[in-house]
Amino acid sequence: MNLKHIYVEGTGYTPISEKYATWLDTLGYSASFISGCKYSILLFFDWLYERKKYIAIKQLTAKDITDYYQHLELRPNKHNSNFLLSDTALNSNYMAIDKLLEFLRQYGLSTAPFPTYKRIKIDRQQQIDKIEVLTQAEVKMLYDTISETYQNLPVAERLSKRYELKLLLALYYGCGLRWSEGFNLKIQDVDFNKRTIFVEQGKNYKDRYVPMSGDVYRDLQDYVHNYRCVLRVSHSRLFVCSKGTLPNKLKYLQSVCEDQELKAKNLHLHLLRHSIATHLLQNGMEIEKIGQFLGHSSLESTQIYTHFI
Repeated sequence: MNLKHIYVEGTGYTPISEKYATWLDTLGYSASFISGCKYSILLFFDWLYERKKYIAIKQLTAKDITDYYQHLELRPNKHNSNFLLSDTALNSNYMAIDKLLEFLRQYGLSTAPFPTYKRIKIDRQQQIDKIEVLTQAEVKMLYDTISETYQNLPVAERLSKRYELKLLLALYYGCGLRWSEGFNLKIQDVDFNKRTIFVEQGKNYKDRYVPMSGDVYRDLQDYVHNYRCVLRVSHSRLFVCSKGTLPNKLKYLQSVCEDQELKAKNLHLHLLRHSIATHLLQNGMEIEKIGQFLGHSSLESTQIYTHFI
């Protein structure tokens, strides 16, 4: 492989991104980590082509890395233009590019910049203060609003989109999954006999089983048996839509809600996870069990939810 002479057209650099993903896989990183890194560097490559007009990876310099980091720090959040990228999101991008630079140098591009290892120290209290959770009444409003969505679409299309909204709430609120965990879930990961779902290689590469509540059990049964299993698609994931459309679906559901306070909230998929954790704690579940439910590696991560009750 000659990384010094990989040229692109438009939003290319695909050969590098594929080799990069394979390299991360050989190092033992989880599928969700690899997917996130690959997405981050494809955005970086797009920026290099659009802003710098680069067509070869050998043109990359240390100044380009600095310029791109400044771009990220000033770039509006794609899911809410009123906000910049969070410190956590910035650190994820820094990590992905550090790994890319390690990869380039390991594969013979001696002129590649060295990794910067730049990270933003997360202020835990500030992080807690930024977290906003939904009330249990607001979650119920979201569920109730599904029947009011997509009114102008033909019946079959309307029903299919409503099925996906129910799945979205079942996985991200009812099961407290992370974005990638929910999207990567497959039909065979759902065990209706044991009323559990299997999450393979979540954060920190940990597998776990998540119990289904009665409502989640019914919604998933309805989705799998009456909708998903009758579709002919080339994959076995529960979601048939693309990963990037999930936040938009949630935002659309929020926009149909009539409650103005709910409409004003910065609603996103991870907020559903924060909300179910808070509600479980409010309902008396032990914090250790909530940590297991969420797939946390340490109790410290779970304890942030004690601030919301």
